[in-house]
Amino acid sequence: MVCLALAACGTVPKRVAPAGSASAMDAGVPVYVVRRGWHVDVGMALTDLQPPLQMVAAAFPGSRYLLFGFGDRRYLVRGGNLLAALWPGPGIILATSLRTPQLGDAFGDENVIQLRLSTQQMRTLQGFIWATLLSHDATPLAPGPYPGSAYYEAVQRYSAVHTCNTWAAEALESGELPVESVGVEFAWQLWHQVQRLQGRAIEIPPDPAITKPR
Repeated sequence: MVCLALAACGTVPKRVAPAGSASAMDAGVPVYVVRRGWHVDVGMALTDLQPPLQMVAAAFPGSRYLLFGFGDRRYLVRGGNLLAALWPGPGIILATSLRTPQLGDAFGDENVIQLRLSTQQMRTLQGFIWATLLSHDATPLAPGPYPGSAYYEAVQRYSAVHTCNTWAAEALESGELPVESVGVEFAWQLWHQVQRLQGRAIEIPPDPAITKPR
């Protein structure tokens, strides 16, 4: 328990671990970036969900993972014209639960990237997702397109310049990951950024709750 031992000193240096390395696997909380064709989802294990986002997980008992993605409400729920999604309109969040032991079992290992966050970074990222939901009673707007999924109304609006991939980049950015969301419209633009993080050292700030001087 190195962090607890160093807490008496009042400060703890940031932990730095290359994403995907053995040391990275031992440090921090995993967040999963999943490429699903033309859009990217952000997810986490249900055991790592924090309040209030745990309220959403309650709708998916028995699941191992919960993924979140953003989209155009008119197209996804109302069956509107795909071209209409280019114009600003109401957004929607798709929550997808999975029971597979590994996300790669469902999407292929080449489409799943795992990164590590501190507890505080994960709290901030999950707070961003929660703040995107229009209703904070965790009530779905409609069932999702397949079993284990549901749509939730979103605060943010969808457009050609604020797409599902822009939102996913913003979510990762909110968790203090070195990701740029401005100009991200397509999946490949975000995926290339996340791929580069696999071979880089990522700083994991200490958890303030552990390192706060006594």
